[in-house]
Amino acid sequence: MKILVPAALRDALAPGLPDDVTALWWHDLEEAKALIPDVDAAWLDLGGVRAIPAIVALGERLQWLSTMAAGIEALDHGQLRARGIVLTNGSSLNSAAVADYALLGLLAAAKRYDAVVRLTDRQVWPQTSPGTGELAGSRALIIGMGHIGRDIAKRLAAFDVAVTGVTRSGRDGTLAADQWRATLGDHDWVILAAPATHETQALIGAAELAAMKSTAWLVNIARGDLIDQPALIAALEAGTIGGAFLDTVTPEPLPPEHPLWRAPNCLLSMHLSGRSQTSMRGAAAALFLKNLAAWRAGTPMTNRVDLDAGY
Repeated sequence: MKILVPAALRDALAPGLPDDVTALWWHDLEEAKALIPDVDAAWLDLGGVRAIPAIVALGERLQWLSTMAAGIEALDHGQLRARGIVLTNGSSLNSAAVADYALLGLLAAAKRYDAVVRLTDRQVWPQTSPGTGELAGSRALIIGMGHIGRDIAKRLAAFDVAVTGVTRSGRDGTLAADQWRATLGDHDWVILAAPATHETQALIGAAELAAMKSTAWLVNIARGDLIDQPALIAALEAGTIGGAFLDTVTPEPLPPEHPLWRAPNCLLSMHLSGRSQTSMRGAAAALFLKNLAAWRAGTPMTNRVDLDAGY
């Protein structure tokens, strides 16, 4: 058995590899392209997920593709499905860091810490706080209750925020996909933590924004295309919602002339949430080794993606 794995993680992976597994270590994408025709499994994403489909197309023997990314919308699901390739992702690897950022967004919005920082830059000592919102007693709607959504809910519970979750099926006491829109006006925070699929594109549009409280904030730590951005910009400029904390936008990076940079009450964190940690690569290596053992044993693998559902 041969596997294609990133040389950057050799120290973390090599000690845990079985003796009868041959590891081919790739240093760049060109090397990965040259090596992939001869392997049974591959971990490719350290070179960027958008390059993966072209490399996978060359993997004649490939049976399992691993990525430590949680979002897999850039991969060719049809390609993987047609060839029967198993895909596992990194769901849960960055959930704590991303959930921390979601909480950061709520606190920054409630206390308007962005304005506090700007006052500090100008060496101004105010007599009143720019933000007087309080998390305790507020209500949050979390759309998407996977690893990240559940971690956000746990953090918000500690701040006495009443949380309502949304899942596609309405499992575990959450609202189903056809129920949450009717409750938008009940919440102070609308938090997007759902995967990017064809079903979630422009999930929040003009109608949803109009249904939100005029003081409510939209928080997106999922993917930028879950929001109709022109509709959001219009709502921010009209002041019909309280504001938006956006870790993800589209396109990324935003060009300098993009209106989101200047939209009122819009806080941008440049997709830094998942990068705000030091433990992800080590955890990803441990997950890969765990899944390698499961794959060889024919037992269930962790984070196996349903290619039809898209997550």
